[in-house]
Amino acid sequence: MAAAYFDQGQLLRDLDRRVAYKSESDRGEAVPELTAYLKDEMAPYLKGMGFRCQILPNPVEGAGPFLVARRIEEASLPTVLLYGHGDVVSGSSPSWRPGLDPWRIVVEGDRWYGRGTADNKGQHSINLAGLQSAIQARGGSLGYNVTVLLESGEEAGSPGLLEFCDKHRDLLSAALFIGCDGPRISADRPTLFLGSRGMVNFTLSLNCRDKAFHSGNWGGVLRNPATVLANAISTMIDARGVMRVKGLRAPDISSDIRTALSNLPVSGGENGPVFDEGWGEPGLTPAERLIAWNTMEVLALAAGNADRPVNAIPPWATAHCQLRFVVGTQWERLEEFVDEHLRRHGFQNVSVKVSMATAATRLDLSNPWVQWCIDSLGATTGQPIAVMPNLAGSIPNSAFSDVLGLPTLWIPHSYPACGQHGPNEHLLAPIARQGLEMMAGLYWDLGEAGLPWQAQGNCRPQSFLP
Repeated sequence: MAAAYFDQGQLLRDLDRRVAYKSESDRGEAVPELTAYLKDEMAPYLKGMGFRCQILPNPVEGAGPFLVARRIEEASLPTVLLYGHGDVVSGSSPSWRPGLDPWRIVVEGDRWYGRGTADNKGQHSINLAGLQSAIQARGGSLGYNVTVLLESGEEAGSPGLLEFCDKHRDLLSAALFIGCDGPRISADRPTLFLGSRGMVNFTLSLNCRDKAFHSGNWGGVLRNPATVLANAISTMIDARGVMRVKGLRAPDISSDIRTALSNLPVSGGENGPVFDEGWGEPGLTPAERLIAWNTMEVLALAAGNADRPVNAIPPWATAHCQLRFVVGTQWERLEEFVDEHLRRHGFQNVSVKVSMATAATRLDLSNPWVQWCIDSLGATTGQPIAVMPNLAGSIPNSAFSDVLGLPTLWIPHSYPACGQHGPNEHLLAPIARQGLEMMAGLYWDLGEAGLPWQAQGNCRPQSFLP
């Protein structure tokens, strides 16, 4: 049934309709399309599957709403919570290749181009269609309850998601979480990941004076903030990209994480970059540096006018930086650690300010749901499943793992070179078809006896609370 949904073109038709919603959330405002996508597109689809749907406001004023849909077969049965996001990044139409349009699907061979095909409309369309196939295959009765949570602000940092989950614990009560986002480890390798690295965006700045002064008349006697800031950054990250800020370096990699990463085929992949030799923390494999270690990146530097430089000493300089980090990092103390580091190296006047942060999460590899999921996906695909302890990127998993206390399984239906967030974003048709079969099999297997939620003490099962 799941393969037929793909082969008969229904996934393509549904996704083309969904991509047409310009549900951009990264513009700093809640555009009407965010609500329209949930209310006019996804709610009717879910109601057709037997869900009761609610559009609920965001606790953060001005942020996009949430859709909560519940399909309750019996209150005493366990519940699985599914997640996706209906928002996308800006379409950036002029940057796309001629012949492509971010707001409609263009098919070229195995590639389905369009904004949101990979992140995240295509992925949650696959997850929900797989669920529909399982419902039909089981004659309308899964043997468990399902709650679906679709948010509309993930690309803007998921404002209000933590507060929403905390406020609506009863509504979102479940025994297991299944999400879809991010890429597979490679296009041909089905992947399961159990959390994500965290992220902190922060700004370093130095303001020396209120205006620029002629570099010939004053050079040599006025401090140049760009020069000072460049030297300050060089104490934090060396010329090989190794971070030197005490307190923000990653904890030692445990043996079970090393073992899990040793089998992962990490590479740039098709259309991806070639890894730079000698870059990053020495003594680690590429997989360990990418997934199990902390990195600091300089995202943007500003001083003067780079497009039209003049012969003047700029009055100020700014660097927008980012820390990607794993579980065990004291990321909440970033400002303190960076400020202490800068002062110790003589840069007392450089200020640091955090602008956005997402926590790191990681489900224990020994959790019984992990092996169950590996077995289910492997039985459907006949392939070895790549297990990532956490995604290298960042997703709002802490809302589900920390706030709701759920074991979290993420099964992505994209690949590293999908172009998400940039021009020419696309979904690979073979991954989509396999994803439909994988998810249908997973939802079928959830209805079988002997699962972890039926074992006392495992995974903290909770009954549904109406």
